[in-house]
Amino acid sequence: MPRLEPGMARIRVKDLRLRTYIGIKEEEILNKQDVLINLTVLYPAVDAVRDNVIDHALNYRTLTKAIIRHVEENRFALLERLTQEILDLVMGHASVRYAEVEVDKPHALRFAESVSITLAGHREA
Repeated sequence: MPRLEPGMARIRVKDLRLRTYIGIKEEEILNKQDVLINLTVLYPAVDAVRDNVIDHALNYRTLTKAIIRHVEENRFALLERLTQEILDLVMGHASVRYAEVEVDKPHALRFAESVSITLAGHREA
């Protein structure tokens, strides 16, 4: 993850628990399962800090609502695909300079709490 430079803000959404169709086995295709999403976003926040105006900030509520809608309204065979599609949604905001998305699938393995995939994206200023 890049260093947090002056003028940049780091938004973290932690443990966003959603239900979706995820997996390749018949029971996974037929039944929604929990997924746990964590994301980190870096964006330039100088204007938001200076002006104290939401229109100058990256609105994490709007971003989270878009993620919820996308995850809950679609089906995914692989965690990799789900994670990439969330990352694409986040990186679709022009002000985002870096984003990291981790998606956990609880109890995907018999003796593990969860399995997760993490993907990252960045763009130059």
